[in-house]
Amino acid sequence: MSWILAVSVALALVAATTALGFWLRSRDGRITVTDAAPSAALASDGSEAAVTAPSDLAIVVTPADVDSAEPFGENATLLQFSTEFCSRCPQTRVLLGAIAGEHAGVRHLDVDLTHRPDIARRYNVLQTPTTLILDGRGTVRARVGGAPDRRAVADRLTIIIGSPA
Repeated sequence: MSWILAVSVALALVAATTALGFWLRSRDGRITVTDAAPSAALASDGSEAAVTAPSDLAIVVTPADVDSAEPFGENATLLQFSTEFCSRCPQTRVLLGAIAGEHAGVRHLDVDLTHRPDIARRYNVLQTPTTLILDGRGTVRARVGGAPDRRAVADRLTIIIGSPA
């Protein structure tokens, strides 16, 4: 192999790896909104006519599903999945606990997946921390992979439950 070809291959690998790293970093902490929210139908006069039920594909989580003795929040729940070896999980736990404390009826629960791969598979947790934002019925309304952004989580909660208490 010529040295020019070897250098070209090495540079191509570095460029591809760098691009992949930037792409993964751009997705970290991003909120993915699910289509489980009830949507309002508008009457011909522009007023709200009726509220439709959530989609049949909506994922509903109960405390028993995640092996938690703690109840979910009355209005919403911030369900954090973490592991013993996660370096960003303690900061995420503090952040989500603070956000939950600012909203009436919102709870933060942390589920340790270290010895529970069945729960990780059930909710497709590929990285920790992963946070599910649940409404009062336990329906998944949003998902955050990685360390969440405080403002984005607070804004999503405001959309789900209304203004903070």
